[in-house]
Amino acid sequence: MPRISEPTVAEHRARQLRTLLDAARALVAEEGIEALSLAALARKVGLSRPSLYEYFRSKDDLVAAIVEEELPRWASLVEKALAAAPDVTGKVEAYIRTQLEVMTDGRHAAAVALVEHALAEPARERIRDGHAQLLSPLVAALEGADVPEPELRAHLIQGIVDAAAKLFAQRPANADEVIAAAVAQALHGLD
Repeated sequence: MPRISEPTVAEHRARQLRTLLDAARALVAEEGIEALSLAALARKVGLSRPSLYEYFRSKDDLVAAIVEEELPRWASLVEKALAAAPDVTGKVEAYIRTQLEVMTDGRHAAAVALVEHALAEPARERIRDGHAQLLSPLVAALEGADVPEPELRAHLIQGIVDAAAKLFAQRPANADEVIAAAVAQALHGLD
């Protein structure tokens, strides 16, 4: 039986999982999404590949685990931002700004890059389910303000966020400009 470094097996596994996810994020940040593989992760943390299969059956499972771990924290930031806004306009602006700030901070950059990677449908479905956590506070805010078709509108606003996030990859120096344009587009269209 392998030696464990924590008082219980469960604590050891939780610590090991944290180490693996942190190392995977670092690997993506340092070398890009193409560098992420179970073999590369095993080398980075000094484990055998078969040991990694105890945690992840495939690269898709690893990617989904990284994104799933980030989503609750991300959703909490979105919820707090919307709760602090005084009206529906402020809530939409807070949603867009918070989403884009999170997408561009270092902690979430790997998760955002990984979502863009081609994944098998089961992993995509897990990520979509988790991503719904991010959209639900906006849907609720739009419903509360009697905005027609709140779910549709929330998805369209998210589309603006996604497009702005892609622009960051091309023009990171213009982050404030892109955020301001995304907010203006969502709130005022082409006015």
